[in-house]
Amino acid sequence: MGEDEEDIHLLHRVARRDEEALLALYRRYAPRVHGLARRVLRDGHEAKDVVQETFLRIWNKAERFDPALGRPATWILTIAHRLALKRLKALEPLALLEEDGAEERLGGDEHLDRLRVAQALKTLSPEERKLLELAYFQGYSHSELALLLGLPLGTVKSRLRRALAKLEGKLK
Repeated sequence: MGEDEEDIHLLHRVARRDEEALLALYRRYAPRVHGLARRVLRDGHEAKDVVQETFLRIWNKAERFDPALGRPATWILTIAHRLALKRLKALEPLALLEEDGAEERLGGDEHLDRLRVAQALKTLSPEERKLLELAYFQGYSHSELALLLGLPLGTVKSRLRRALAKLEGKLK
């Protein structure tokens, strides 16, 4: 049995509340989930929380996994990525950076860069800003955005490219 087949079997067992199956998935994926969360958050303690949240989500949502839609590893890491992005957004919301006087309160080059990005985002149309926020701050994939917004996949991709190009132009 290949790794994907084993993981599918483990996820089916987790859906039936088999703690040993969850532990087996944890042993296999926790290091990868932690590494991904650490890259997104740049904080080991926050990354550990994302690992815990990810496996709690797997425990509660394992019955939703559909092997016809993707590999188990992709499903697990997508959960982790979204949780890490959600945590990052909660830690440093753009709203704080958009407030008047944020530059003086925050200080530092990294914060100034974030302030520049927040100000550049203000120059985009509401539709472009929403699309970028959903894709890059909330972690929606292109396919999910197409379903969510009721648009063809190609339209979502081209609008994202145009919005990113506009944003890049404002930041130069």
